[in-house]
Amino acid sequence: MITVGDLQGEYSPAAPSRVIFGKGKTETLRDEITALGGHRVLVLSGRTVAEKTDAVRRASNALGNNCVGVYSGLTQRAPLTAAVEATKMALEAEADTLLGVGGSTISDAARMIAVMMAENIITEDRLRELGHQQGGLLEPTLEGKRLPLQVSVPTTLSAGEFNTGGGNVLDDASNLKIRVRHPSLFSHLIVLDPDMTVGTPDWLWLSTGVKAMDHCIEHLYSRGNQPATDATALMAAERLFHFLPRSRQADGDPAARLECLIAAWMSMIGSPNVSSGLSHGLGHIIGVKYSVGHGYTSCVTQPYVMEYNRTVSAHKQALLARSVGIDIKGMDDETAAGCAAQAVDDFIVGLGMPHRLRELEIPREDLPVIAEMTLEDGATKTNAIPMTSVDQMMQVLEAAF
Repeated sequence: MITVGDLQGEYSPAAPSRVIFGKGKTETLRDEITALGGHRVLVLSGRTVAEKTDAVRRASNALGNNCVGVYSGLTQRAPLTAAVEATKMALEAEADTLLGVGGSTISDAARMIAVMMAENIITEDRLRELGHQQGGLLEPTLEGKRLPLQVSVPTTLSAGEFNTGGGNVLDDASNLKIRVRHPSLFSHLIVLDPDMTVGTPDWLWLSTGVKAMDHCIEHLYSRGNQPATDATALMAAERLFHFLPRSRQADGDPAARLECLIAAWMSMIGSPNVSSGLSHGLGHIIGVKYSVGHGYTSCVTQPYVMEYNRTVSAHKQALLARSVGIDIKGMDDETAAGCAAQAVDDFIVGLGMPHRLRELEIPREDLPVIAEMTLEDGATKTNAIPMTSVDQMMQVLEAAF
């Protein structure tokens, strides 16, 4: 039911990323990058993508002699040591473009590497020193310095390539992230090509699809939500519910995989105008502390966060119920919202994904520590219900356990 309320807010246009989508679009990389002014391209990826899929070879071949090298050492969460190696390689090759092939780890790291190139940060000690001096968040001025072009070719549905304004790597000595923030940090070109996702294992593809669903849900009711972002979040959720179960590797359905890539894109439209919330906050802490992918963390947190937030967001969750195919005629918002949370949980289980914290082998005795750490996370601070105490956090964690 549409109701009349005190509707007000603001919306700032997102970064001017060019997005191209369709089967075989990777073949146009050289022309697309040249049109943006890039001529010397360093390809960044993780080892698994480079060695167990054809994606890096496809991208390198499409670039031809514009490819000045491939760095494939960016493993999960991009350890600082690897970021330094990649930066040195980019500077030595005089790269003017960084092309990331992979998931959020690659796009997040590429933005940090771009700043490291501009600032000539080429030692681990220097980056750690800056991170320590600035409280783990670098905010460079970059005046008079040129950042390399950023190009992203995603192989998962995590949609990190659509983040704007920041990047990060993991200090593998302290197990803490070092982040960077600057308005110039965004992908200039994003290529959504289902051919590039062939070889992505189902556990990663499907779990990052749930992460994209997590974006949709939190964007519906976290702070900053508005009609423009509601529309894309709901359409993205509908696509994911319909196409993600049909997009497994064995299905051999590139059209379904492309629909999922587009849904992941749509789930991020409006960022950073609308915030994420508690599910992302929990994911940030659990992911780093236990080396768990953010796709899996979304699987084990989102249904329970939905339930916790229902008292202030039932009307929004009811819209989600309708988008995922539930007939809500005759239901009040509270009932429809409950059906939506159950549908999300059933969706996760139906994909064969974990849906409880204990399935990730997280000890129950660790929950209070997780609660305390999550209270300090930025995403938690924009949750629909303000999270101000460990007791609140424990309600959600116990339900999710």
